[in-house]
Amino acid sequence: MKISVITVVKNNERTIRQAIESTLNQKGIDLEYIVLDGMSTDNTLKIIDEYKDRITIFKSEKDKNLYHALNKAIAMATGDVIAILHSDDVYASDTILKDVMEKFNDGHNIVYGDLAIVRHDDTRLTVRRWRSGHFRRYKMYLGWMPPHPAFFVRRDLYDRYGMFDTDIRISADYDLMLRFMMNEGVSSCYLDRLIVKMRAGGTSNNTPLNIFRKMSDDYRVVKRHNLAGLFTVVMKKLSKVHQYAQVDNLKASGKRIK
Repeated sequence: MKISVITVVKNNERTIRQAIESTLNQKGIDLEYIVLDGMSTDNTLKIIDEYKDRITIFKSEKDKNLYHALNKAIAMATGDVIAILHSDDVYASDTILKDVMEKFNDGHNIVYGDLAIVRHDDTRLTVRRWRSGHFRRYKMYLGWMPPHPAFFVRRDLYDRYGMFDTDIRISADYDLMLRFMMNEGVSSCYLDRLIVKMRAGGTSNNTPLNIFRKMSDDYRVVKRHNLAGLFTVVMKKLSKVHQYAQVDNLKASGKRIK
């Protein structure tokens, strides 16, 4: 069984190398690696070129937005399973994808795990720990969702339920996961371990305006899926408080965050 990992990037010379190496260093898997660049003007393309012999598919071209680029990459993918690793992110270890694929071999259609929000300048320092937990339908009304970078699905689910809605500016990943989980939640598998480290400071959280836009998009998504409207949006936002508390509790107990 083959896994297709997709990385979409534009002008991210600072971290693209780590994302690429994190993927290419994965052990024990049949890997197809797809990198799509949005016509970068910094050194991103030069860095990618160093790995061109190990990247399965690479293109640099204009796109409508991040989700449009992801849709293009998914359409190119030939793997049985699709994974998305953003250019700011890294896998938590070099056997993560092997562990994920073992769960797919058990017959699951969706596999997801945990994510750590880390310092942008030091991925060893955790800011927030996102523990997914097992799927329960009622939790979706309480704003529950798995972290998208730690969310893996069989390729044919995109054919059945559709790709990213490119008209949603920030929350198209939330929309897609709700669509998949509400249809395939019972066949999902929670892998209780840290899957991805994501650097703090993403597009949806870096300014008050973007936070407002994110919550507005979230509201549009929860209404589309007949959830509890503003209540679900607020609960989704409040869930981050618990994620910060988990890091504080681990630090206080002296336990290693892993």
